[in-house]
Amino acid sequence: MDRQKAKQTRRTRRRIGIRKRVSGTGEIPRLSIYRSLRHVYVQVVNDLDGTTVCAASTMDKGFSGDATGNVDAAKAVGKLIAERAKSKGIEKVVFDRGGFRYHGRVQALADAAREGGLKF
Repeated sequence: MDRQKAKQTRRTRRRIGIRKRVSGTGEIPRLSIYRSLRHVYVQVVNDLDGTTVCAASTMDKGFSGDATGNVDAAKAVGKLIAERAKSKGIEKVVFDRGGFRYHGRVQALADAAREGGLKF
């Protein structure tokens, strides 16, 4: 198995393990993150209804910034998702890091969301 495929397989296994324990409800939805090489995507999901309450990414029209794949971009997306969640009346969320290490862009997004007023 080549190195890239093995890396993806390990991430998928971690993601499945996290999703066994983490689930979002109507009162406390799940904050789900996906990061690619160029962009960062985040959603607030109600798993009971199977609906996305709100979302933000570096590809949004409301996103302001030059680079999209760095820590500064992740901070901006964290602030953006906190604003959108607060406007929908969401204060608390459950954090789903999506199999990614809690480091770098994932950590920056989480910290910015906390600063924006989300509790998790």
